[in-house]
Amino acid sequence: YMIRAYILNNQTLTPKILEANSPIPENTLWIDIEEPTEDEHDWMQHLFKEEVPEEDDIDEIESSSRYYTDTDGIHITCLFTRRKCRDTEATNVQFTLHGNMLITFRESDVSIIRILRHYLKHEILEEPLRTNLDIFLEIQNILIDSLSDDIEDSYTTLEQSSDNILSDEDGKIKELLEVLKFQENTISQIRQNLFDARNAVRYLRKSTFNRLNPNQIATIDRVLNDIESILPHTQFIFDKINFQLQTAMSYTNHTQNKIIKIFSVAAVVFMPPTLIASVYGMNFNIMPELQWKYGYLFAIILMFLSALLTYIVFKYKKWL
Repeated sequence: YMIRAYILNNQTLTPKILEANSPIPENTLWIDIEEPTEDEHDWMQHLFKEEVPEEDDIDEIESSSRYYTDTDGIHITCLFTRRKCRDTEATNVQFTLHGNMLITFRESDVSIIRILRHYLKHEILEEPLRTNLDIFLEIQNILIDSLSDDIEDSYTTLEQSSDNILSDEDGKIKELLEVLKFQENTISQIRQNLFDARNAVRYLRKSTFNRLNPNQIATIDRVLNDIESILPHTQFIFDKINFQLQTAMSYTNHTQNKIIKIFSVAAVVFMPPTLIASVYGMNFNIMPELQWKYGYLFAIILMFLSALLTYIVFKYKKWL
């Protein structure tokens, strides 16, 4: 639980932890609120004239609930994805452009914001962040870079997993299916993030068009162009996932069918010998071959020839 304020001092953002009863420092450019306690939530009343956002509010999916303007400023809700072990989880962050200040409100940790805090701490940003718009656009820029890296990781993972497509080992097939499931979920989240980021940046451009400077306009155009260039890659990865999944399932079914085919052929090959054995296993009194000196040998040879003839027919028909 924490409230961080970033104060602009000589074009440098200095972080400061705020308590629930702390006043907002002068020249505060960004207030980041993460998992607020009840006291911190009450403190947020000082920031908003309208209702203080709740977790349920920022999880709404309607466009009118995610992008709107009121007396508190411009509100934009963005979707972010975070990885948890072998799974991904989506979380929403509400951005409010409140005068000259940016307020971010979230109910869980977001790696993109952690990355930005790291950049600010070590002063490794290419351009200093002088306005709340700069901070918002830098977060979107980091998000797009991160999603690009995730897509590259997916390419690499799918290239490696292709070796298990034609495997006869159940363990490798299970491993492949787990990889494909994870990648499908990851790419779905990435596509969601990209579409959401595109809508957010477009709304920002429309709502703040008169306030944007040339550098900010260029950043917005670059972010939108990057999104448009990345989206086709996600569709290609979806197609690759589906191809690997269908190929693996087809090969597994083909292998199983071959096994079933062997059992089926074996049953048919031994059907005539079984019939002959059944005939001579009858307990009728009058069966001439039972008293014949070569009756046993005759029955064995007859069964062998019947099985061999059936096998030759199957080979001739190319059923084997």
